[in-house]
Amino acid sequence: MPTITTYLEMHSPDELRPKRRADGRFLIREKIERDWRFNRDLYLAVGQMWSWNDKRQWSDDQWKEYGLAPELRTFGAYYDDSLAGYYELRRDDEGGVEIAYFGLLPEFVGRGLGGALLTSAIEEGWRASCSVSRVWVHTCTLDHPGALGNYQARGMVIYKQETTES
Repeated sequence: MPTITTYLEMHSPDELRPKRRADGRFLIREKIERDWRFNRDLYLAVGQMWSWNDKRQWSDDQWKEYGLAPELRTFGAYYDDSLAGYYELRRDDEGGVEIAYFGLLPEFVGRGLGGALLTSAIEEGWRASCSVSRVWVHTCTLDHPGALGNYQARGMVIYKQETTES
C-alpha cells in the first residue's frame, strides 16, 4: 500500500479555529526541565499504534541530542493528573515552527482530547516568537484516521502531498 504524506500549514494565529475542553480535567504543561527520556518514551508509546518507525532504533545518545536540542520544546498533556499525550514544537530555519510529534497515549485516543491538544500546539507555536512566519505539520495515512481532519478543522491548510511505496 502506498503511504500518502500530507503537509499542512497556518500563516497567521487568526486562522486558528480552536477546540477547548470545558471540564478542566485536561491540562497541558511545557516540560521546563528537559528530559530526553520523556520524548523517547512518549514517541515509542504514542507512535506504536501509528507505525512511527523513524526513531524507533535510536541510541540513547541520539535521543539525548534530539531531546535536548535548543530549538525543541516539549509539552505533556494530562487528564486528571494522568499523562495522556504530548507534542513537540521545533523551530525551523525559515522562521516557522513545526509540530514535530503530536499524539495521545492509546488509552486516551477517542475521548475527544485531540482537538484541544492540537489547539494548544498551534497556540504555543505562535507564541514561540513574534517573528514566527508559520506553524506547520505533516501527517500520513499511517497516522490516526482522524489526524488530517483534526488539522484541517483547526484551520491548517494543505500545501503539499507526497506518495511513497511502503
